[in-house]
Amino acid sequence: MIAYAQNGHTDKFGIPRQSRDESPILTRIVFTPEYRVQEALRGIEDFSHLWLLWGFSEVENRQSTIEGDWSPTVRPPRLGGNKRMGVFATRSPFRPNPIGLTSVRLLKVADGDLIVSGADLMDGTPIYDVKPYLSYSDSHPEAKCGFADEHKADRLAVIGERGDVPETVWRDIVYILEQDPRPAYQDDPEREYKMDYAGYCVTFSVDGPTLRVRCIEKT
Repeated sequence: MIAYAQNGHTDKFGIPRQSRDESPILTRIVFTPEYRVQEALRGIEDFSHLWLLWGFSEVENRQSTIEGDWSPTVRPPRLGGNKRMGVFATRSPFRPNPIGLTSVRLLKVADGDLIVSGADLMDGTPIYDVKPYLSYSDSHPEAKCGFADEHKADRLAVIGERGDVPETVWRDIVYILEQDPRPAYQDDPEREYKMDYAGYCVTFSVDGPTLRVRCIEKT
């Protein structure tokens, strides 16, 4: 580990399923003392985007107690959780080596750390490496995306009052809720869900294309 992520995602529920360039949510990549070397970042501000290589730490901690605990097939949430696909045909965290790869937008270097947007990371996620994103080799607009193309989720309309939640935090919360953080196989308009973000607990329900914020409380 060379660094760790620092943001408002203190719980797995609500973390974006993929990185998104338009995301307003900021993440600070905090380098550990050994790698907090200014020279190591020389030239990085010339790049608009970066690749982050990181670890599914929640999964890794669980699997470390069971030797060889992995399955060749998984149940992708976007397929309703009832259809199995090969683990290497998915981005499931339950893999032989629980390693993730995320592209992010670099906003600035601040006090030896990186401020990025678009990360799909939990607060405290270990970062193993940082590499520049190269559009001429890393971007493939014509690429096929398998079952992920066939099951794109529409954004929800978020309604409800923000109360005394700061405007920037409310902006982040609305963005997360628009993506529909519920498991894809759950569609009960009477059910209430809870999501923690940036020191607030958000209670909400979903009826069709509309998500209603029921309550926001400081944790």
